[in-house]
Amino acid sequence: MNDNIKKLKEIIKNSNNIVFFGGAGVSTESGLRDFKGDNGLYKQKYDKPAEYYLSAKCFYSDPKMFYNFYKTNMNTLNVKPNITHYYLTELEKQGKLKTIITQNIDGLHQKAGSKNVLEVHGTTYKNYCIKCGKEYSAEFVFNSNGIPKCECGGIIRPNVVLYGEMLPEEYSLAVSYIYKAETLIVAGTSLTVEPACSLVKLFNGKNLIIINKDSTPYDNLATLVIHDSLKNVIGKLFKKNDN
Repeated sequence: MNDNIKKLKEIIKNSNNIVFFGGAGVSTESGLRDFKGDNGLYKQKYDKPAEYYLSAKCFYSDPKMFYNFYKTNMNTLNVKPNITHYYLTELEKQGKLKTIITQNIDGLHQKAGSKNVLEVHGTTYKNYCIKCGKEYSAEFVFNSNGIPKCECGGIIRPNVVLYGEMLPEEYSLAVSYIYKAETLIVAGTSLTVEPACSLVKLFNGKNLIIINKDSTPYDNLATLVIHDSLKNVIGKLFKKNDN
């Protein structure tokens, strides 16, 4: 592992066009539950599959059911960023990291101070009325009783990609950043969810780095693979940077 950390540190040191592509594993160390892990959201027992509760069909046909599930499981107002989020903020300040592409909707990268974040699945921190378009904060939505309603009477929905919906325009920007990147760091994702995981196929640069506890379908294509938690990997990077 120490050799891998040294190699990772050297790649980052010599790269000036880095793109970071992260999944649920980036946020689990902030105390959030992932989706497909052993204790993940999709492994819990509900009356219906978790995917249904987070679907466009559920939101529009039964918003009360949607919000009962959503408010219970997606509220990150009091969740704090972890070492990975802060490390990426530092890389951005140094001018090395050009963008963060995240599948997460929790807003933790922005909380840590990152500026250029592409949220390909949307974010819980942006909400709007489906009738008049007025925008509302996450605090308003999560602190509301029952179905959050606009002053015009319309239902407010989170600006997140629900099951059955298309990805936002951020996805096209993500394609451009990855295609032009010198180094792509993929972390905390199993790379099994389409279409976001197919972004990796578009990378045409020098260094593909994969950091994940478990193996991924793209390990054999990577310059460097580290099977460990992000907390351990980034923690060692910080220690070595401090020396």
